[in-house]
Amino acid sequence: MRVNNLPLAPELLRELQREGPVHRIRTRVGHEAWLVTGYEEVRALLDDPRLGRSHPDPDNAARIGDSALFGGPLGDFDTEHAEHARMRAQLQPHFSPKRMRALRPRVEALADGLLDDLAEHGSPADLQAAVATPLPILVICELLGVPYEDREQFRAWSQAAGNTRDNELSLWGLTELYEYGRRLVRRKRDDPGDDVITRLLDAPDTDDGEIAMRGMNLLFAGHETTVVQIGVGALQLLANRDQWEALRAGPGLIPRAIDEIMRAPDTNIGGGGIPRYARTRFELGGVAIEAGELVLLSVGAANHDEKEFADPDRFDVGRQAAGHLTFGHGSRYCIGAPLAKIELEVVFSRLIPRFPGMRLAVPVEELRHHEDSLTGGLIELPVIF
Repeated sequence: MRVNNLPLAPELLRELQREGPVHRIRTRVGHEAWLVTGYEEVRALLDDPRLGRSHPDPDNAARIGDSALFGGPLGDFDTEHAEHARMRAQLQPHFSPKRMRALRPRVEALADGLLDDLAEHGSPADLQAAVATPLPILVICELLGVPYEDREQFRAWSQAAGNTRDNELSLWGLTELYEYGRRLVRRKRDDPGDDVITRLLDAPDTDDGEIAMRGMNLLFAGHETTVVQIGVGALQLLANRDQWEALRAGPGLIPRAIDEIMRAPDTNIGGGGIPRYARTRFELGGVAIEAGELVLLSVGAANHDEKEFADPDRFDVGRQAAGHLTFGHGSRYCIGAPLAKIELEVVFSRLIPRFPGMRLAVPVEELRHHEDSLTGGLIELPVIF
């Protein structure tokens, strides 16, 4: 099936899945691409060396949107895979499960403080502003050594960088974020701390510009996506009251619930999927994909593939959903996944028993979402308790 004008409604994605795993589509900016919707195919391609984020002719490559951060090719075609492996080798030790577990008591203390403030403020409240947004920012600031008082600045730059419709705004935000990173690295050289950016200064064969880029990429990814997931997860639970009550009665289900929260939303990064470019010609699902063509990996569709997840549109905290692809797969599995899972587990293991009667203050259909954002998410989440 040929489809125009991403993003696609969930119903159309399901129809595409029934017809096959790969489809010719047109992106939001009118460029042709392949959309992959099958779970097995998306999972395999997430870690397939025949695909990459770079392109041999980036100026003429198809684009998914206008974001400078995610709209088109990134990196050097000749060195991309080697650079990616080097990046992971540098960062993975700082985000190991063991190191993240050691951080858990601090995440718990920060979450308790925010919930104390929420209780003191009283009902009604905006759960997005009170908990979902500040917790990941507090955590990533402490981890990286970024001053929390700078949060309004770097969050504004992050949101601008992730704009999917305004390339000039996106480029401005990205530039400002990286310049901020350079200033921060210079401060760390003069006044080191016990944080990831300071430790990266000791990494071999790195310069300040590279460390600034690494740090700001972590800052962006380390708070934006978790902000979204906490808000969307709370909405899923509040909108499905039986699931909220299931966790209230059985807190041991929280780890499974976190996987289901990651799987359930119909999210498609950038409005259509994760962009990759074919580095060579290959066949997929009976079609030939030519070198240089844009391939969009629809994680949202894959996470709702009924061949992998029975009754996929049902939100079920008891489901075994650990195979979801929201964090990626293989060498492209998100380095920050252990931290994100800890933050989500801490929030919901405390929020539900602390505010057992919490309810949505407005109908679900009245909730507003960020429409032009790379990461999406709720603008606000009004609740009463």
